[in-house]
Amino acid sequence: MTILVINPGSTSTKIAVYDDERPVFLRTITHSSEQLAPFDDVIEQQDFRRQLVLSELHSMHIPIHFDAVIGRGGLVKPLEGGVYEINQLMLADTRSGIALHNHACNLGCLIAYEIAATIPRCRAFIADPGVVDELNDYARISGSPLMNRICIWHALNQRAIARRYAAEIGREYEDLNLIVCHMGGGISVAAHEHGRAVDANNALDGEGPFSPERAGSLPAADLIRLCFSGKYSEKQLLKRIAGKAGLNAHLGTNDVKEIVTRIEDYGDTHARLILDAMIYHVAKAIAAQSAVLCGHVDAILLTGGLARSEYVTERLRQRIAFLAPIRCFPGEDEMEALALNALDVLRGRRMAKEYK
Repeated sequence: MTILVINPGSTSTKIAVYDDERPVFLRTITHSSEQLAPFDDVIEQQDFRRQLVLSELHSMHIPIHFDAVIGRGGLVKPLEGGVYEINQLMLADTRSGIALHNHACNLGCLIAYEIAATIPRCRAFIADPGVVDELNDYARISGSPLMNRICIWHALNQRAIARRYAAEIGREYEDLNLIVCHMGGGISVAAHEHGRAVDANNALDGEGPFSPERAGSLPAADLIRLCFSGKYSEKQLLKRIAGKAGLNAHLGTNDVKEIVTRIEDYGDTHARLILDAMIYHVAKAIAAQSAVLCGHVDAILLTGGLARSEYVTERLRQRIAFLAPIRCFPGEDEMEALALNALDVLRGRRMAKEYK
């Protein structure tokens, strides 16, 4: 089976071609701010990015003939984890911005569907989008009946890493209780109970630990007062939640490697305070998920780009090692995870779900 994988990010589009489980082509197409400047909305980038994907494949003499095209899932309606066949309702919900978030991941299903539609007998999928919602009933309740808790998290990579860990120890993912912490531009922490993520934070816009680019949980009354202060527009305040927030707001950079250099080479005590505070709040979030699992935690898995930082992981270990064994899986496993999800459906190991 030949599978094309498409994973759009804010400033790049990652593509891969797999022959069964074997990657035969991997490429990251970067997009400069000048290239993206003409587009007022992420969805407007669809044709631009699709053409870049096709041009890249043509330049490498890769035939546009695939058994499946799978895209990174977008921010559609909350749904259970799994592989979903892209249908017209999913396309409409993605274009309408039903989840109220204008994120580049929304382009994944649109581009995958468009390319697959030009190929005879080619199927189009997404898998484990960021809006996977398997929360238990307690987790949905907030302190106000005006709003329930929702989760927007790194479902694809978290579940891929959890399955990878289970395979390494000779167990089934569905038999384990795991806490998985993805640390990237945003940080999500989820409790995986026997194959379901029963609690996870909204890592995109306003819950959990602060991160390199996001504010995490904020004092609610102070935030309301800031909204009515007249100092900022709605757009500016949303940027203060995600984008110009977290380490970026405090230290002027989202690059943890640069911040560690400031600390270790230049003795920057303010940088140390802010980075250590982020690690402290990540540790608190992980410990909180152990309560969700009633203390029955088989392992804590650390993943994402920040898991490459020894400064970060060692300080986390100091705070959470008493909870359960800790394993690090630096980086992301998203491209392989997408390909294997599609392959499982093509081989009949799993059924593609219907988006309703």
